[in-house]
Amino acid sequence: MKALLCKAFGPASTLVLEDVPGPAIKKNEILLDVHAAGVNFPDTLIIEGKYQFKPPFPFSPGGEAAGVIAAVGENVSHLKPGDRVMALTGWGSFAEQVAVPHYNVLPIPQGMDFTTAAAFSMTYGTSMHALTQRARLQPGETLLVLGASGGVGLAAVEIGKALGARVIAAASSAQKLEVA
Repeated sequence: MKALLCKAFGPASTLVLEDVPGPAIKKNEILLDVHAAGVNFPDTLIIEGKYQFKPPFPFSPGGEAAGVIAAVGENVSHLKPGDRVMALTGWGSFAEQVAVPHYNVLPIPQGMDFTTAAAFSMTYGTSMHALTQRARLQPGETLLVLGASGGVGLAAVEIGKALGARVIAAASSAQKLEVA
């Protein structure tokens, strides 16, 4: 399979596309045929060696993906080959296939495409956790979202509205505010 590999810490320009063996899955994992992968700020930190974990070299970056399950491990009963899913992978999504623990995999809702699903988990998961678990946002409260035109910011605006908050979106330019 083809994979974008990080062989030494550095800028994105040092990544190389190579043929590598496909991953073997463990009993609690699924094998995902990657149709789309999200690109997030942590991906740049990981390849530069500035993130909280450092995968062993060589590794494929990419912390989230969406695609179709190719195979399931022997202990996985709620997912099956052919299922359309999104996954938080940590790394490995910039490849044609990635092995993922089953508990990091969710079905893609009807009507959602692979590209949207691949960019959903990290941004919306981060915002949902921040607003419900950390801030404990309640209906009727006011939420100020700084950086509202970025991935996490856009998700926070949408989730804040869905939770019944009065949302104020802020960004560094009028052009960026048009996005929010």
